[in-house]
Amino acid sequence: MKKFWCLIVFVSVLFSCSENSRRDKNPYIPSYAVNLSIDTNLPAYSNLKFVSNGVIIPNYGAKGVIIFNTGSGYNAFDAACPNQPVTSCTAMTIDGINAVCSCDKTAYSLFTGLGGKDYPLKQYRVEFTGTIIHVYN
Repeated sequence: MKKFWCLIVFVSVLFSCSENSRRDKNPYIPSYAVNLSIDTNLPAYSNLKFVSNGVIIPNYGAKGVIIFNTGSGYNAFDAACPNQPVTSCTAMTIDGINAVCSCDKTAYSLFTGLGGKDYPLKQYRVEFTGTIIHVYN
């Protein structure tokens, strides 16, 4: 019986660990409050109705927010280069299914947020209801 409880505790601890702890501790991007809603029926955001399209919404987060249609939902990332100081680079640009850093030309997948450097893109939460995309943290 004692072994059973030890196993339960071990499995609980194992599943309580989170991969996102590294994502949340990026020393380059400060935590800004983000709370925005957009309507995909508006012409500026109509590309988001189609898979593998993204837009950059300026004036939110550190350098703007990138919203990307993954086909199964939407991802939202900060447009600041995750491995550079915020003041050293302009906002990232979208190149197909990647976001490209203006400083070091590193490409980050807009499906996963991963690139070839230490830190991935800073991700925000997304809710999609009808035609409204709500991005927040």
